[in-house]
Amino acid sequence: MLTRLAVALALLFPLPAVAAPILLRPAQVFDGIDPAPHPGWQVLVDGERIVAVGPALTLPAGGKAIDLPGATLMPGMIEGHGHLFLHPYNETPWDDQVLHESLALRTARAVAQARATVMAGFTSERDLGTEGAGYADVGLRDAIAQGIVPGPRMVVATRAIVARGAYGPKGFEPGLAVPQGAEEVSGVDEMVRAARSQIAAGADVVKLYADYHYQRGEPSRPTLTEAEMAAAVAVAHDAGRPVAVHAVTAEGMRRAIAAGVDTIEHGDEGTPELFRAMHDKAIAFCPTLAAGDAMAHYRGWDGKAPQPAMVAQSIHAFHLAMVAGTPICMGGDVGVFAHGTNAREMEQMQAAGMAPAHVLIAATSGNARFFGLSDRLGSVRVGLLADLIAVPGDPTRDVSAVRQVIMVMKGGTLIKAPE
Repeated sequence: MLTRLAVALALLFPLPAVAAPILLRPAQVFDGIDPAPHPGWQVLVDGERIVAVGPALTLPAGGKAIDLPGATLMPGMIEGHGHLFLHPYNETPWDDQVLHESLALRTARAVAQARATVMAGFTSERDLGTEGAGYADVGLRDAIAQGIVPGPRMVVATRAIVARGAYGPKGFEPGLAVPQGAEEVSGVDEMVRAARSQIAAGADVVKLYADYHYQRGEPSRPTLTEAEMAAAVAVAHDAGRPVAVHAVTAEGMRRAIAAGVDTIEHGDEGTPELFRAMHDKAIAFCPTLAAGDAMAHYRGWDGKAPQPAMVAQSIHAFHLAMVAGTPICMGGDVGVFAHGTNAREMEQMQAAGMAPAHVLIAATSGNARFFGLSDRLGSVRVGLLADLIAVPGDPTRDVSAVRQVIMVMKGGTLIKAPE
């Protein structure tokens, strides 16, 4: 009687299936920390975590082996500067995306773009603003975390914060209420209120615009004061959130550094002194070379010399940062160009003079460290989450190899299996 009852209960309430251990056997492992790959290493995954790393591991009883001949196994990459609610500007200009695309359309597109991102081997992303799509990134982050839709682990900034009158869209009758691509503030009190509101709504990171252009055709100028940014930093840090700052001008960067922010994005007018100050304060630099490259191509550049001024300036700033030893994150401002082609930034970094292995470190353990994820992600170490990818050949010699991801594992689950 008890046996029959147990069988009946098992049929009604089956226990969840226990995933078998997986032994990954590539040609070599790039662990995300050591620039040199480890030939002959293998990785054992049990459940959602890495449980063993090294040569000649034993496959547990009931486990499954996946052979990856000729491939490099490495940590899932981390996109450091993305906008999943944007799509390439040569498809639809930014203004039209903000003003004329419905929230439902933008969210549906973001879901598809999240899938493209993770299938390209980017298992995590710091998404730095919905650009007019409100707090929809919080819902997307949670839907991915709950397994409703596929995508990268997301660190989100929600609306971003700008000085009143300094962002866009622009070109309308003065005084007319026009939807904006970020939340406008003026003064310390409004900054504090906005930062707290965004954190309460689900922001993992606070994004500020230290500078921008007030009118079309004008150069970028500082917009937020040092006091306004320092107030946002105090609120964010009290809440355990980092602060990322769009800063193109030297003065915008100076104010951001003095305010104690955590990362600076773009930094086109950075000087040796500013990058040394960032080094001294451990403020990471996210150069977004691919965004400028993409915009130049949209405007007709064929990719050959001479470089447009905007491209040359961003590369020069990148060189200055490397010389100063500034911590460098990998983030391309993807959304300006197509999601799923995130590796474009890594190729630009290599072309600008960074060694391929160090580009890979920036995209894995470096970004994990800058974004407070090192205890879970970014390297191939026992105890960390099994976010792992495999690529053909050796990406430490040429990062273009990461364009051809043959396996993606996220939290021990195969999202893309090798053929």
